[in-house]
Amino acid sequence: MSNKIKFRISALVLLLLTLIGNNISGQTAESDKVAQDTDSLALKYIIENVISGYPTVKVAEEAIRNADARIGLARTGYNPDFDLTAAYSNIGPVTKLTIPDMGTFELYPQNNYSAGLNVRQMVYDFGRTKKNISLESENKSISEQDLEQVKQRLSMLAVGNFYTLAFLQAAITIKQQELDALKEHLSYVEKKVATGSSTEYEVLTTKVRISAVESQKVDLDAALTNQQAVLNSLLGNEPSAKPKVKNELEVDIPVMTADSILSFALHNRDEVLINQKRRSAAEIRYEIVNLQNKPVVNAMAGGGVKNGYIPDLYRITPNYVIGLGVRIPIYDGSRIKYNRMQAKSAINSISYESEYTKRNISNELSEAETYMIASGKKVSQYELQLAQALRAYSLAETSFRSGSITNLDLLDSSTSVSESRLLLLKARMDYAASVYKLKAAMGERLY
Repeated sequence: MSNKIKFRISALVLLLLTLIGNNISGQTAESDKVAQDTDSLALKYIIENVISGYPTVKVAEEAIRNADARIGLARTGYNPDFDLTAAYSNIGPVTKLTIPDMGTFELYPQNNYSAGLNVRQMVYDFGRTKKNISLESENKSISEQDLEQVKQRLSMLAVGNFYTLAFLQAAITIKQQELDALKEHLSYVEKKVATGSSTEYEVLTTKVRISAVESQKVDLDAALTNQQAVLNSLLGNEPSAKPKVKNELEVDIPVMTADSILSFALHNRDEVLINQKRRSAAEIRYEIVNLQNKPVVNAMAGGGVKNGYIPDLYRITPNYVIGLGVRIPIYDGSRIKYNRMQAKSAINSISYESEYTKRNISNELSEAETYMIASGKKVSQYELQLAQALRAYSLAETSFRSGSITNLDLLDSSTSVSESRLLLLKARMDYAASVYKLKAAMGERLY
């Protein structure tokens, strides 16, 4: 081979090495900081917008307004009822009474008029109304806690979507850089074939690798589109929008012992708080059932005008009525008995559900903590693997320059670096997501 050809081959080799090296350093920068343009969305922004406008949040907010209306309705038990009545009637025939030497008298007028204002007021009901207000207040507290639970679940959904998008964005960038390096390598090999210093096998092998990476990139692009559709749905964006997210890997880790984490969760998880409020509501309902056989005292008053009073039947005369009534239940066909049994059963059921919830929370905490620890170990392992892959690539460069390995061997080493970087990126994303999962399991607010 002439010196001129040798010089050209050496120049191409140096060009290839430079391109591969630049791609690797670019991969490092991109994997650590991706999608940092001004249009990229931060996790905090996504969570705030999801919980402020998502339909299920609006439904939960309406439930609270509905609960306010029920409390107001329960309070009306203390308020009097007023009604205004008016009537006209024509009666015939009119009954008449004839008394000798005194004449004939009508017992009532043919045309009857009346109008009056009536008032009814509950005087005492042994605390029924008070208990009904307390029950509806507890139901409102449950609705408020339901709202918090909906927001927490949506926040966790947003976190999962956010880190999946961040990984896919970075993975696509890495795969594109890998493709660029392979295409440069293909161009180099094809030139070597033209000079007779390489074989068609190297060209075909490189093309196969390009095809494989392109297929992987197609899958990543499709997954990215799907996750963007999920984010558009959460944010209420147009389906055609292509949102990008920031690469946020710094997450504060809860610093607590296992016992304190469990204690914190049992005091802050929405499921526990909801069960506590449900039990309180069930106990109030039981007390209301026990009040059903208590008397109720009501007062009533009415006043107005009407005709038909003797001696002048046709004169409009003021009138009034005042009264006090007592209703005392004696026998209700055992309805209260069975209502009491039902209410007591509801209390017991909620107690069992609370115990089941506590066991699930303990299990969730254990899983979340184990997953976070495992993800942290993977980060350390893949950092070591990447460092080894970079070292191996550096040695491969030296060996390639000395002619002891082929360009395909060098390409294998470059591919290992890209794969290690992807694995490290995935481990870091998983670790960040696992921290949020632990926080959610503890009951710490993500919004």
